[in-house]
Amino acid sequence: MKTFTELNFSGRLVAVEGLDGSGKSTQIYLLKRWLEAEGVRVYFSEWNSSELVKSATSKGKKRELLTPNTFSLIHATDFADRYERHLLPLLRAGYVVLCDRYIFTAFARDVVRGCPPAWVRGLYSFAALPDLTFFFKADLEVSLNRILEGRPKLKFFEAGMDLRLSSDPYESFRIFQGHILEQYLAMSTEFNFVVIDANQRVEAQQEIVRQLVSRCIDLARFKRRSPLPLPPPMRRPGKAVEFDDEPVE
Repeated sequence: MKTFTELNFSGRLVAVEGLDGSGKSTQIYLLKRWLEAEGVRVYFSEWNSSELVKSATSKGKKRELLTPNTFSLIHATDFADRYERHLLPLLRAGYVVLCDRYIFTAFARDVVRGCPPAWVRGLYSFAALPDLTFFFKADLEVSLNRILEGRPKLKFFEAGMDLRLSSDPYESFRIFQGHILEQYLAMSTEFNFVVIDANQRVEAQQEIVRQLVSRCIDLARFKRRSPLPLPPPMRRPGKAVEFDDEPVE
């Protein structure tokens, strides 16, 4: 498998991976905001967000109808749809594309749920590799506490309850996410993950992420030719708005 750079795409793809609650989504959101402020052409995509299959996935989860293989096929369909309709066109157009989870999420989660590794990888064999992949490695207790800070309980599939690992959702989460962590660590060398200590402060992690992105990608090449348009000035009815002491009617 080759990266988008090796395939001579104009754009670059940066992906983040990690356990649920590792803080990866926060980090890529902050990276996106920073790149936008720097004037870089940037596009963001997240796992399981294709409108083509999103509603089917949601219904299947609620009714607990999804087998591991069905789960895997739905996520692969979701990814393929976004890959063909969004990621590739923007990478050809010279954008920096940010992905909150990439094919490695399937490689880890689907295998833990019992799907054959070779079969899962075959589903995603059409996809090129990211030019830069961050893996946010957090302690299981840290991940669990971060999730519970925002809501009272764990979600069914998030805790791996479908695998019947434990009747206690918190213990099931620890076991399930622990197995996923093992898969990620096994892949980290194979796919050249940049491992970030996700137990650190958010600001410290983001500083490292920005430094590495700036080092690995020539961001000047991806700057917009003209800045994004500013919103129109706010006006009060019947009153001019002033800038630099000059009225604008």
